Amino acid sequence: MIAIGALVAAVAGAIGVGILLRRNEGRLRHTDSPQPVPEKAAGRAQLLADAGLIAGLPAVLHFSADWCGPCAAVRRVVSGVVAELAAAPRPPLDIEIDIDANPALARELNVLSLPTTFVFDAVGQEKYRISGVPKAADLRTSLGALTDSEAVE
Repeated sequence: MIAIGALVAAVAGAIGVGILLRRNEGRLRHTDSPQPVPEKAAGRAQLLADAGLIAGLPAVLHFSADWCGPCAAVRRVVSGVVAELAAAPRPPLDIEIDIDANPALARELNVLSLPTTFVFDAVGQEKYRISGVPKAADLRTSLGALTDSEAVE
């Protein structure tokens, strides 16, 4: 009987830990990233430009891999939201990066797990970071202010 009680407690504990670890998955987190050191800023800007970021346009950059199952869901959510905002004054870019093919950018942006999605403003500043599959409504809301304005921030 004690063994069953211990097993139930262990399972309940594991479930609790799992819930705590996954509570932020898919949640949009605003990032107030400090300006990188000048010598690192140029390298980061070059990596982002090589990835496809274009000055003057906001972008959704998401890391994926062939072996990542949830990455297909991210692809669908991001492409749907970007398509909805295609008529905006500054339509967002949809940039997918294979983490295996571009480890330098993943390292620079501190990508520790897949899928990871970033929202960049028109000047290339990271505004939001999402671990897991983003919710379409959250992504749409975060991009709304970045795509409506005619002027570059």
